[in-house]
Amino acid sequence: MMTKHRHAFWHLWGWPLSMGVLTAIGLVSALFSDGGLGDAVAWGALGIPVAVCLWYGWRPRKSASGQPH
Repeated sequence: MMTKHRHAFWHLWGWPLSMGVLTAIGLVSALFSDGGLGDAVAWGALGIPVAVCLWYGWRPRKSASGQPH
C-alpha cells in the first residue's frame, strides 16, 4: 500500500519539484558565480525551465472531444 502512495506522490510532484530544484540551482549559481563555468551552469539551469514553459505554453490545447482549439 505504501509503494502505491509513493508512486502517486512522485507521479504528481516529480516534474514540478525537479523544475524547482533546477531553478534554485540556477539562481544560486547566478548569484555566487563571477564568470566561467558558474555562468554557464546558471544559463543552463535557468534556461531549461523557461524552455519547458514555452514548449507547453505554445502547444495547441485539445478540447474534451480531442480536437485542438
